[in-house]
Amino acid sequence: MPQEAKAGADIATLAALAAGDKPTLQGLVATREDELALLGAFEKAFDYRGDVTLTLTDGAGVFGYIFDRRIGAGLADSSVRLLTPDSDAKVTITLDRVARLEFTGRDAAAGKSFETWVKKYIEKKRAGEQASIESERLE
Repeated sequence: MPQEAKAGADIATLAALAAGDKPTLQGLVATREDELALLGAFEKAFDYRGDVTLTLTDGAGVFGYIFDRRIGAGLADSSVRLLTPDSDAKVTITLDRVARLEFTGRDAAAGKSFETWVKKYIEKKRAGEQASIESERLE
């Protein structure tokens, strides 16, 4: 990802925070240049409801959903487990093998707060449209 795009994503996130919005992590990147920041990014990735891309130190890439993590004192004794779309197998990766973490998939819950749902429901009812309590389908 070009430096301008990374900086733009960070600025957009900060602007959303300043405005009181809940920003999405999609597009953000963390690298092993700052070990504490990378560990923090993996904590956020565990709560993220989208896929991530890990670039390993050997250049290989792993794409999937982080469903479990073990955070130790440093990268060497920390790991994540991913579900990958390519396989039914669960992949375990120790964080000392990760060079880069990128939030690449769309967060399925972004903008889906209860308050947002109520607002949309009321708008549909007022407009005379059919509004139901069923959840929306992901696109």
